[in-house]
Amino acid sequence: MRTYTKDEMKAIYIARKEKLFAYMREHGISTVVFEDTETRRNPAVRYFSGHPNDALLIMTADGKTVLVPWDEHLARERSADCKIIPSTKYERNNIKAVKEILKDFDIKGQMNVEIPPETPYPLFLKYVDALDGWDVRCHEKSVHDFVTEMRACKDEYEIACTREAARIGDLIIDEIESKIRDGSIQTESDVALLIERECRKHGCERTGFDTLAAGPERSWAIHAFPGYTAAPWPAAGLSILDFGVVYEGYTSDTTITVAKAPLSDAQEKLVALVEKAAAIALPLYQAGSPIRLAGKAAENVFAKAKKTMPHTLGHGIGLEIHEYPRVSGKIEEEHVFKSGMIITLEPGLYDPKLGGCRLENDVLITETGNEVLTHAKIIRC
Repeated sequence: MRTYTKDEMKAIYIARKEKLFAYMREHGISTVVFEDTETRRNPAVRYFSGHPNDALLIMTADGKTVLVPWDEHLARERSADCKIIPSTKYERNNIKAVKEILKDFDIKGQMNVEIPPETPYPLFLKYVDALDGWDVRCHEKSVHDFVTEMRACKDEYEIACTREAARIGDLIIDEIESKIRDGSIQTESDVALLIERECRKHGCERTGFDTLAAGPERSWAIHAFPGYTAAPWPAAGLSILDFGVVYEGYTSDTTITVAKAPLSDAQEKLVALVEKAAAIALPLYQAGSPIRLAGKAAENVFAKAKKTMPHTLGHGIGLEIHEYPRVSGKIEEEHVFKSGMIITLEPGLYDPKLGGCRLENDVLITETGNEVLTHAKIIRC
């Protein structure tokens, strides 16, 4: 991935914020608050400012942007196009920070502020008490929901970061397959720790989520618990590995299944059905197509075999591992794929006796179809 200059990054953040400001003006919203805290993570802070974590972001419809970070030095290194005021000025109290900053804003006309809909009710009441004269709003279908939908369609930089995460993830998959074949990987812990080491070696921030490595005795679980143990991996039967890597905030999400001989006829059928569902659904991942059609196509493959997939066919990825939209045959018809979305395609089947099989890749929706960014597969050995 090429290096973006500071001026290029500033232009990217400005373009994102202009879309938000336009929405706020159109809907009469004067001010919005985003909080990224240890208990309530919100990627919108990074999305609009570049600052990676633990900060308050306050934005107004007339273009003011104030970042109140926990770590001032990190903010000055990573953020762009925003005024930085360290949280120590407000005794690390977000309500006090919002109150004092809003006092400094010269808001004309309607004085309203939208805080995150995830705000606990007791905290909402504290905001109401502190912001005398302001209409404090905390509700669904707010500017925060607009931002969630806005983030679903990635810009050039986001696609580039996800491509790099996908490239590194593919390298790790190749390394895993090589070590499976030479016998270097023996346990679930072996493969999970390899991923952690390799992703850092290639410049990733972290894994996208806790790696899920499950041998044949545990692969029947959609998300094995615990994520990995010292149990054999892979072993005869079906083993699952679900992992992602994060590059500049953006995650990949892939699942491979290792089919180690001997497999029973029933296990072979499980694998064949998952591969068929993936192949049938992929062409339906295209701009303008109702999302439910892809979900139904995969579900119908399994239904004809009298089997049911116990999770959705996919989900958006980006600064979060699970983003809008979900891919399911049950969602409303008005939800359609849009160019710029990056969405997983992950059919899977699970049986307590046979084990589980899932095949997951990340798909970029383009103006003319789609592009599969990752290359997870069924590894036979």
